[in-house]
Amino acid sequence: MFRLPKHDHDQDHVLFTNYFEYLCHISQNTLLKSKTMRTKNSIFILAALIVTSSILMFSCKKEKADSDTTGAADNNLAENAASDIISIGSQASDNSSGGLVSFRTGSDDQVLSSCATVTRDTVARTITVVFSGSTCLDGRTRSGSLVFNFSGSTNGARYFRDPGFNCSITATNYIVDGNHITINNKSITNTTPVGFNPTSTNETWHILADISILKANGETVGWVCDRTTTLLNTSTTYTNASTPINWLAARIGIMGSANGTRANGETFSIVVISQLVRDFGACNVNGRHPFIQGSLDYAPSGKPVRHVDFGNGSCDLNATVMINNVTYNVVLP
Repeated sequence: MFRLPKHDHDQDHVLFTNYFEYLCHISQNTLLKSKTMRTKNSIFILAALIVTSSILMFSCKKEKADSDTTGAADNNLAENAASDIISIGSQASDNSSGGLVSFRTGSDDQVLSSCATVTRDTVARTITVVFSGSTCLDGRTRSGSLVFNFSGSTNGARYFRDPGFNCSITATNYIVDGNHITINNKSITNTTPVGFNPTSTNETWHILADISILKANGETVGWVCDRTTTLLNTSTTYTNASTPINWLAARIGIMGSANGTRANGETFSIVVISQLVRDFGACNVNGRHPFIQGSLDYAPSGKPVRHVDFGNGSCDLNATVMINNVTYNVVLP
């Protein structure tokens, strides 16, 4: 008779126990891996948040730094200083009496005044302007001296208005409102064609300058320019070769480029985008004749370009500086 083999219950128990332990081991590994993955994901998310926050903080700091308009202000200081020297030279050299109608107190034919003494040497072909340290007609205090040497002129030119007039300018202890201005090199050349018709041709001058300014606060600005100056209303301010230009009604336009350095080591370049305009006849702000129109791009090293806009003709000291498409209002010194 056939009999079934005897069943070993102890062996079944061992197999079941081993199988249960195997399942527990798999479950524990799965849970551990899941926990590890969740931990890694959490670390990744935290790291991403930290990086994002850092970028945002850096961006905010960078944006704050890019709102700096002091460099544009330094350039404007140099622009004004160089432009005023040209105006002083043009008025002093264009009048046989040495008048400074926009700077000196007193009448046009008054050689001595409380602001400056003008001496013309027809032999040496020089004009010397000595400032007394008092306040001039434009409200600025000047001391020291400027010498305009026009011995290099051609075509028999003797006056600023004459085509071919050329002068080099030097300064001695020249200080304006506490700012010490040193002229390393500066020249003015009348580039108007000989025999020009003032009703159809404006007078023009080529300006080269290399100056440095020791500001009243101890900082230094170096500035070099290559400019063209135009008498925009020649037809109404120029009469003839024998008559001085009517500088009290002159409207001046400036084009060209410049570059320089600041006390903090920053270098910069400037390009006039839209002609800069000063109007001696229509704009007088406490004796000053600021730029009232035009714009330039001021490009400091390692920073975004600053677009400086002097307006559309309004007679004031206001201007705007745009950095990264953000506009800041400034008041000219």
